[in-house]
Amino acid sequence: MTNTTTTTTDKKQKLLIIEDEGEMCLLINMLLDGKGLEVEHVKTISETVEYFQQHQPAIVLLDNRLPDGFGVDLISFIRKKYPATKIIMISGVDTTIKDLALENGADAFLEKPFTKAEIWQVINSFLN
Repeated sequence: MTNTTTTTTDKKQKLLIIEDEGEMCLLINMLLDGKGLEVEHVKTISETVEYFQQHQPAIVLLDNRLPDGFGVDLISFIRKKYPATKIIMISGVDTTIKDLALENGADAFLEKPFTKAEIWQVINSFLN
């Protein structure tokens, strides 16, 4: 008789939100609730660099205006050191940053405000 052990490969993929506005983080968390993702959050570029020393998220939602710099400047760091991580730039203040973000290596750009369907469509496209 063979003993088969079922192992679950349902390990949740990590999604990192890099956003200094607490309300926006809460909103994104609510929009992604029940989608099978492990969502974590940092508020600054320096916290992001520290986070990446310990973890490698599958997807990053990156705001542009952060307390210690611009998210668009962080794209090349993530792209160079963690090429498998998908980067979704989010910005509502400066939509002209879209071209620069995509040139620097962002995989997608979402303009704030975005809908639940829009954010999930972009994230879901990177999960498979």
